[in-house]
Amino acid sequence: MFGNRFLTRLMRGLLAAASIFSVTLVPSMELLASDDQSTTGSLPKCLYVSSYHKGYDWSDGVEEGMRSVLAGRCEIMQLDMDTKRRKSTEHKQRVAELAFDTIKTWKPDIVITSDDNAAKYLIVPYHDKVDVPFVFSGINWTVEEYGFPFNNVTGIVEVAPIEPMLSKAISLSGGKRAIYLGANTLTEGKNYQRIRSGADKLGIEMEKVLVSDFNEWALAFSDAQSADFIVMGSNSGIVDWDEKRAQEYALEHTAKLSVTNHGWMMDVTGLGFTKLPQEHGQWVAEAGLAILSGAAVSNIPIATNRKWELWMNNELVESANISIPVNFSRRAKRLAAVD
Repeated sequence: MFGNRFLTRLMRGLLAAASIFSVTLVPSMELLASDDQSTTGSLPKCLYVSSYHKGYDWSDGVEEGMRSVLAGRCEIMQLDMDTKRRKSTEHKQRVAELAFDTIKTWKPDIVITSDDNAAKYLIVPYHDKVDVPFVFSGINWTVEEYGFPFNNVTGIVEVAPIEPMLSKAISLSGGKRAIYLGANTLTEGKNYQRIRSGADKLGIEMEKVLVSDFNEWALAFSDAQSADFIVMGSNSGIVDWDEKRAQEYALEHTAKLSVTNHGWMMDVTGLGFTKLPQEHGQWVAEAGLAILSGAAVSNIPIATNRKWELWMNNELVESANISIPVNFSRRAKRLAAVD
């Protein structure tokens, strides 16, 4: 019965304006309340733990989707682990411990998380130490390394349309030599391995270049123009990333087709086959509501995202001298590289 209700909620994709209690875990490890601290004691308590920080596009999209569903139906406390900018294992363990302390003291009815670090450092070590259900989102590709599902853990896995993206890159570029360019992070290493697997199936020869700072990225971007096409990984984790400089540099130096699965990389990429973070946020919120209504966590199977969008950066496509088929061009959303 609850499974049917859950599926119905997922199909509806309920939307509403949010005015909910929020708490942010800042780099100093302190908990700061937002200006809006209105709460309703009769509502269930939902703790949302984000692996990253406010202003990171993916996290903001997940939060937007989640809040659009939970608005007025759950009292939310939010903790941001800030592990994109603060990458040490010690920091990740410390903020996860603080999140666990919050679970014990605030006693939420459900814990919702986004992305890998919240799963690795909070759910895995602490899920069996509290009597509370966990619903995760944004875990990249597979949950195998975490051992999910557990009796009190379910969620949605983040997958990208790799083969459609790579197949289109081959047909448009006319070649099978590619370079993957991204930040030197654990997540990007994981992303590369999945994309490399898809590339192998299509006979693509792919080289990995992961960088730590902007100058390294700019040099690697220029060098990558020797390939048939470039797969743009995420810039998140490049410590001194400058969006305006990156846009200008990409426009000046683009000579080959570039493709990406990350919407926030479209300023420096020709074509995008992008995931929708809002889908993840809405899914975990709907799953959370189903659980709060009495559904067993074990009856909600782990899901994968089903939606993606096509994007085209007109200026960079022109710089690469690529002719885009009319059926793709009509469906793609447009983005100019530099305002």
